[in-house]
Order: sequence, then structure tokens, then C-alpha cells
Amino acid sequence: MKRPDNHILVIFGASGDLTRRKLVPALADLHKQELLPEKFAVLGVGRTPLSDDQFREKMSTGISEFASKKDGVPEGFLERLHYYAFNTKEGGEYEGFKERLQALDRETGSQNNFIFYLATPPSMYSLIPRYLAEQGLNKDDQGFRRLIVEKPFGRDLESALELNKELLGYFREEQIYRIDHYLGKETVQNLLVTRFSNGIYEPLWNRNYIHHVEVTSSEDIGVGGRGGYYEESGALRDMVQNHLLLLTSLVAMEPPALINAESIRDEIVKVLQSLRPISKEEVEKYVIRGQYIESQVRGQQVKGYRQEQGVDPQSRVETFVAMKFFIDNWRWAGVPFYIRTGKMLPTRVTEIVIHFQPTPHHLFADDEAIIRNQNQLVIRIQPDEGLLLKFGMKVPGAGFRVQEVNMDFHYSELADAYLPSAYERLLLDCMLGDPTLYSRGDAVEAAWKFIDPILQAWKEQPCIKVHGYPAGSWGPEESDDLIEGEMTWRYPCKNLSDGTYCEL
Repeated sequence: MKRPDNHILVIFGASGDLTRRKLVPALADLHKQELLPEKFAVLGVGRTPLSDDQFREKMSTGISEFASKKDGVPEGFLERLHYYAFNTKEGGEYEGFKERLQALDRETGSQNNFIFYLATPPSMYSLIPRYLAEQGLNKDDQGFRRLIVEKPFGRDLESALELNKELLGYFREEQIYRIDHYLGKETVQNLLVTRFSNGIYEPLWNRNYIHHVEVTSSEDIGVGGRGGYYEESGALRDMVQNHLLLLTSLVAMEPPALINAESIRDEIVKVLQSLRPISKEEVEKYVIRGQYIESQVRGQQVKGYRQEQGVDPQSRVETFVAMKFFIDNWRWAGVPFYIRTGKMLPTRVTEIVIHFQPTPHHLFADDEAIIRNQNQLVIRIQPDEGLLLKFGMKVPGAGFRVQEVNMDFHYSELADAYLPSAYERLLLDCMLGDPTLYSRGDAVEAAWKFIDPILQAWKEQPCIKVHGYPAGSWGPEESDDLIEGEMTWRYPCKNLSDGTYCEL
């Protein structure tokens, strides 16, 4: 693989958890594979006073614990890490930062190329780029300048539009990389290959042969110590607006004219712009929200969301969302799409399930459950990444009794296969100047335009129910009512809890 050009990666918020758990371990893995530039340095920036050695020691523990390649800190890597402490909220202090950066550039020989990573609270997303621009660090006439922005990208449509406007006042769109770590997962990228390189799938990938599509992303943990953050976010903002709508776009997009960043991102935007709006009056019909309540899971008492640290005892913030919607275009007209995500569910899993149309006449199977579960393509994003095809086969012996069988593929079965972490892949792509797996501004705005009426309805209509579901269950039972007829969601495993459901 081609190595990136020499550069310095500046991480704002380098003393935080994201840097220690994700970013620096991913860089260490790239170093082990000799995929980093020959002349490369990391300049960590934060308000916490640390020396270079203290920063390296802190990052060393993160690498040992969280790097994908579990063989210790790679030789020569820690020497690439540097640290500079200053108050990033004060524009006057950026002159000293610029001098430190330019000195490190001369020392490293990184050719005046800089990537700025905002691993900071969202309140800094417009402030830091403004101060960088005031120092001329946005100008790329003598070296490239790129800006990586973490989620959340806005809290609603209005704030997302404002943030885009502010960023574009300091950096050009092609310099801005809005990161969504879900798009860095190998199986997500394999969606494109599965669809567009196999003649057995693409002819069936439309309203004529697909009955419905479901996307599930479940977690088996609660909010833990992030109760304060989650009170401001909720599942809809945290998961649906970004991760799950982007996954849906990759499932539903048209074949791009070329396999390049702009062609692929153009098709993603077209899907998001084709989402049928859910009006405020329709929200209760198409969207179910829930909140986990106290329960017994595997014999252990588990706290409800309202008992978590930093959470309002009367909170109505959703920890679960299930949604039904449609994509109004030629390919998908009339095909329902279902999204489901939640905390404290029975297992951690992210998967896409393509439900193909059943045969028009059931010659062999009388059991509705077998008929419903046949002809599914399950694309597992995490864990145990791979593909599963479910179909019916004859049971040996007399008669024509049908049994559901599986044909599967797991990445773990590939000999010597190495699955890079999402941040590993995305950081390398940015270094190479490839924004394919990063969100474009118009895509973010289109997603918020779809989500915004739901948020407004919840805010303006307190009568819309928040369903309590026992921790360890698959969320409110009402979510099954979204799916027509006798069909239900695919459940990768059974409930772990037998608690009671309620309305909060």
C-alpha cells in the first residue's frame, strides 16, 4: 500500500480518553505495518500540563491495552509523540502553538503538511478552526491542511447548518473530514463490494425482490459514567442520525459511476435526500422510543437509566429507538426500512438484514415461522464480522419437509487476515487524502433534515409515550408492531431478562 506524504498530526484534546483508547493505538498499529510516513510526528495539544515524556508514558499504557496488534509498544513509535499545553479557548495563545508546530516541522522534516484532529467537546468545533485560520494554518499553498471533526456534528438541523457555515468560513469542504467510525469497519466497506461485484445480488437489490430491510445496532451495556452526556444526546442523536442512516445509505445507494470519493458520496447524499419525511403528526406511528428500567440480568440486579449517575430521576431521554421509514425513489418505492438501536439489550451486535420476498405460493413449507426466516441475507458488522445467508432445504427422508439452513462466511476464517480497527483505516485514509469514508457536509444536513421533526415532536408533545423496557430485553414490545403482518425483528439471541414492560 502507498505510504502517505510526510506530515504532522495535531490532536486537540490529546489528554482525553479518545486519544489514549483509539487514536494513538491506531497510529501504533499503522507504525507496526510501516504505513506511516517516514517523516511523521504527532503533536498532542491539551490544557493539561504534560511533558513529552509524561504524554508518551500515558499513551504507552493505551497502546498496551487497546492496540489491535497485542505485541507491546512498537520500537521507535513513542519518539514520534510530542505534547504542547496551552489554553485552546484563547486565540492569543495560538501564536505560541504555531511556533511550536513550525519548530517540530523543521525538526521532523514533515514538509509543512498538517492534519488537525478535533478530539474535543463540540463547543470547540468552530472555535479552534477560527483560531487556526487567524494564524494562517488553514492555507494549503505550501503544504496540505486537513481538519478531522468528530461527532456529534450539531444537535439538530439548525446547529448543523450553522456549524457547516462556520467551518466553511475557515476551511474548504475538501479540507474537512467529518469522521464516523462506523464507516471504517471492514464489513461496512464490504457492503459496496458485496453489492456491486456480484451479479447474483445486484439484480435482486430492489423493490421487486426485497420485502424489507432492517438495521440493528444494540449494546449490552448502559450509559455508565456518561449519564450527563447521554441526557443531552439520547439514542436518536447518538446513533440514528449518523451511524445508522449512513449504513442505510450504503445499503440503498445506486451504483456509483466510479469508485472514488465524490461518486460514492454523491450516491449517499441522494439516498438521504430521498428519505420520505416523517411529519410531527406521524412520529408516534412510525417511531418508538424506550428507556431501560431496573431488572434482573443473569441473576444480577441491574440499574435502570434513571438510577444512573448524572441522570435526571424523571428523565424522558430515550435509550432505545425503533423506526420505520421509506425511501422514495425508483429502486425502493414501497419497501419499508426499519432501524433499531438501544442500550442494555441482550447482546452487542450491529447487523443489516435483507429480507427477500417469499415465494408467491408455498409448495413445501406450512410453518409460517420457517417461511418468514427463509431468504435472509445477514450482514454482520460487529462482532464476528461476516455474511450469513438463510434459506430453506429439504430434510432427508420421505416427504418434502423444509428446514432452514445457513451458509456463512466469517472474516476470522481467512488465513492470516488482519482486520484493521475503524480509526486505523480512517486515519490512514485522511493521511492519503481520501475522504470516501468521511461524511460530506450536505449528507450531514440531509440526515438532520430527516431527524429534526422527530426531535421537535418529542419536545413539543410530551404525550408521546416513552416505553420502559427491562434491562436485558430487546426493547419495548411495541417495536414489533412497526413491522407488518406476522413478521418481527430478527433476534440474534433471546431476552436475558423476564422483567415487566411499562409506560414511563
